[in-house]
Amino acid sequence: MSQEKELDPLGSARQLFGARLRRMRKARGWSLDVLEASVPLSKSQLARVERGSYLPPEKLPALLDDLFGTEDLFAELYVFACREAVQQYGYNLLLDHERRAVGIKEYAGVLIPGLLQTEGYARALFRSTAARDEAWQEEQLAIRMARQTRLRGENPPHHAVILDEAAVRRPVGGPAVMREQLEYLITMVETPWCVIQLLPFSYGEHGMLGGAVHLLTMPDNRTFAYEESSGNGTMMEAPDRVQRHVRHWDRLWAYAVKPQETAAFLRQVIEALPGSTASPTDTAPVFALTPTTPTPRTDVFNVRHATLGGNSES
Repeated sequence: MSQEKELDPLGSARQLFGARLRRMRKARGWSLDVLEASVPLSKSQLARVERGSYLPPEKLPALLDDLFGTEDLFAELYVFACREAVQQYGYNLLLDHERRAVGIKEYAGVLIPGLLQTEGYARALFRSTAARDEAWQEEQLAIRMARQTRLRGENPPHHAVILDEAAVRRPVGGPAVMREQLEYLITMVETPWCVIQLLPFSYGEHGMLGGAVHLLTMPDNRTFAYEESSGNGTMMEAPDRVQRHVRHWDRLWAYAVKPQETAAFLRQVIEALPGSTASPTDTAPVFALTPTTPTPRTDVFNVRHATLGGNSES
């Protein structure tokens, strides 16, 4: 029987996670074979988690806390391990603010926002970024899926998303992946905590064109703006810069089409995908999405039911 390699719990958050897992396992007198029977990971994957060479999937920390009775120990260590795996300073701040935000407003100009991406869609994006680095792809996928757990928790933030028509039209991952992604968006267009509205091409140029913007409102009512372009992101706290983004977002929301119309358009895009069972006449653009002269609406959704104010797309 080979001797287990000594661990360095101070080397990184991931190594600390692995060292604590091994300590708890050995305290129970369990081998990796015994632990494998209780969690959805193979023995080799668990060994890599303990060595700190593999970022575990998002569901494992909660399972370990339940298994060992450690309250939120592994869940909290996992948050730091995910944050550490992302080297960009601005993106780290986004992850931190997302965890604490009571309201999140987003504009997505090119791709579906990370908080709403399906696993297949996200995997395709990461594969296109680093096709030969499968370990990096799996690591980034785990981080992205872990971010979404906040939206499925007991007290999710209010989430309002403006989807540019370009983000919906761009096929990612092939027809099957894109169909799954669009079908998921339809389920999220209008829920108690999430509203999605489409901004049609006909609106033309605007102040957020070219990337993605996140507006994150904290429990103390401060709002931060995270501006993102290809490979770069900037977190802004200065009130004047934040308010400029808030004004742009509010204006676009007033011109975006309502959730029910957004869902209808998404269904048409699905029907037009290769392999759709719809007949050729069904795929015709019978749903008029893009009026010649957009008319602003007054039923502007607010993620806190009050004025927001305050001081690969994520």
